[in-house]
Amino acid sequence: MVDGWWKGAVCSLDKKQHRAALAQQEILTKPPGSLGKLEQLPPLLASMQRREKPQIGHPWITIFAADHGVAQQGVSAFPQAVTAEMVRNFSAGGAAIAVLAHHLGATLEVVNVGTVSEVEPLQGVIDRRIAAGTEDFTQAEAMVREQLEQALTLGREAVTRAQTAGADLYIGGEMGIANTTSAAAVAAALLGAGGAVVAGAGTGLDLAGVERKAAVIQQGLDRHAGELGDPLSILQRLGGFEIAALVGSYIAAAQQGLPLLIDGFITSVAALAAARIAPEVRNWMLFSHRSAEQGHGAVLRALDAEPLLDLEMRLGEGSGAAVAVPLLQQACWLHAEMATFTGAGISRG
Repeated sequence: MVDGWWKGAVCSLDKKQHRAALAQQEILTKPPGSLGKLEQLPPLLASMQRREKPQIGHPWITIFAADHGVAQQGVSAFPQAVTAEMVRNFSAGGAAIAVLAHHLGATLEVVNVGTVSEVEPLQGVIDRRIAAGTEDFTQAEAMVREQLEQALTLGREAVTRAQTAGADLYIGGEMGIANTTSAAAVAAALLGAGGAVVAGAGTGLDLAGVERKAAVIQQGLDRHAGELGDPLSILQRLGGFEIAALVGSYIAAAQQGLPLLIDGFITSVAALAAARIAPEVRNWMLFSHRSAEQGHGAVLRALDAEPLLDLEMRLGEGSGAAVAVPLLQQACWLHAEMATFTGAGISRG
């Protein structure tokens, strides 16, 4: 039975710890502001983790994988079989995010929420397959309401696993051929924009491919016009199972008080949808990098987000967020371990 859990209250940030962390920054042996954004991160994390000296010691990464019916419109440079093949690659440790997670000491899990083909039991892969991919949103609703709610709840379950294991940072990632098309359609509907504004190269389309992709997105927007009045309806009609699972994970993390580090374009679209469903969720989000994918800038502006990095990445998988984790850790180390002016016997300016 679905209980509409995503309507529940979001945790409030700890303003007292935020103020304490700001005060700590003022007495460290450095000119104020000289560490730039590295000074801004600890107070934010302190308010989320409810302690003056935050830490990132147990990052958790969940990759949601699913296929998309809109792939039949020729919007990807890769065949749909790649989604399941990449699930196997994640499990074997060969994917970029698997390498990064290993060296970060992060927990990495993969949740199959809807590949076209079934995937055999694999180490580190949780089988929660809702269906053999979504429907083609240019021809029908991408999913029925029951499937949407199931995907949202699978996101919550991932966060609960992370919390139970003692995670102090949650990263959501995704894998799914044609999912930049679905994400771009969702972004366009949320932003009130046309398909050409948000369509990008994705897996490596040429200009003609991007133009076709934009036309397919616009076709979907036109087909469902009048039914895109709220973010849940947008997700149901245009989204993917993995995108909806990301949305559910972000809402659940904010409800459970777990800081979020958002990856690139697709995950930022999910973040925007989550923030439209429950605006307070935005308070729990940190943004890792600016993707090279067309449309990411518009989504970031809608979220009033300034990412930490701009490396021209567009891989997905949570890889950009993983690259940014050391920056968060270094900011926490500086905050906790630098000497104070008084302690070091240094004159203040």
